[in-house]
Amino acid sequence: MLQPTSSTDLSVSRQLAPEEIELKKKERVLERLKDRIAFREEDMADLRGELERFEAQYSMQVGRLYAQIDEIEAAIAEEELKLVPDDEEIKKRVEELRRKAEESAARAAAAEAAEKGDWKPTAEAKKAYHDLARTIHPDLALDSEEKERRHVLMAELNKAYSSGDQVRLDKLADDLRHSPALVSGDTIGDKLVRVIRQIAQVKARFFELEREARAARNSETYTLLCKARAERAEGRDMIAQIAARTAVHITRANRRLQSLKNVNAAAKTYVKETFGMNIEDFQEKGTKKRHK
Repeated sequence: MLQPTSSTDLSVSRQLAPEEIELKKKERVLERLKDRIAFREEDMADLRGELERFEAQYSMQVGRLYAQIDEIEAAIAEEELKLVPDDEEIKKRVEELRRKAEESAARAAAAEAAEKGDWKPTAEAKKAYHDLARTIHPDLALDSEEKERRHVLMAELNKAYSSGDQVRLDKLADDLRHSPALVSGDTIGDKLVRVIRQIAQVKARFFELEREARAARNSETYTLLCKARAERAEGRDMIAQIAARTAVHITRANRRLQSLKNVNAAAKTYVKETFGMNIEDFQEKGTKKRHK
């Protein structure tokens, strides 16, 4: 005769299988890691954005002035070469300074084109970034195709966050809610393998972010940023001070350039009156003789 099933027997029969228990443990670990990586990504995005904005500000206020100095120094060297056209050292210096001036001008133009506003993330933007980064992080992808898709999304997310584009953040969140990539299934064994791999990928990403943060904090831009912060805490504007000193340098360099131009103009008049020649022709002959 069959004995009635006791509540204890029912409890035993409903116990989770070992792999189910392990899956739930791993899922809890993964959830905690996903929160941590989202915060770490957010911190790194803040640092990137701060460095980019500082670099843009520095380039706009100081970089343009440095470009002016490089241009003036190149012009000074060119005026000096007119006085001694046979001097190979000056000729070489003219070429180097002219190349440097062109590079400085290009950097200043690029900085001006890429200038961003002094945006500080709102609580709403930070929450949107955290929620999205937690969900679409590339290291949570299950295959290379999905990983690549998430990299694109993450790049868009970082761009929207750094530029303060709340509309774009909202659009990314809305698109994500309807993404088929978020639909999961399969057996418990498959889920367990998936979670284990996701945990490994997130841990690897922690190391990558640490390396990026270390490199950023060891950069010259970060050193300047820290100095600017310290100066600002003392009520001083470091960038404005550098710009002011650079402006003085520009004024002095311009005076020197004008003095050399005056000397060359006087020499041109003297050669014209004394020899009936244009000094540029005289200098050109010296150049041809030098290259024979």
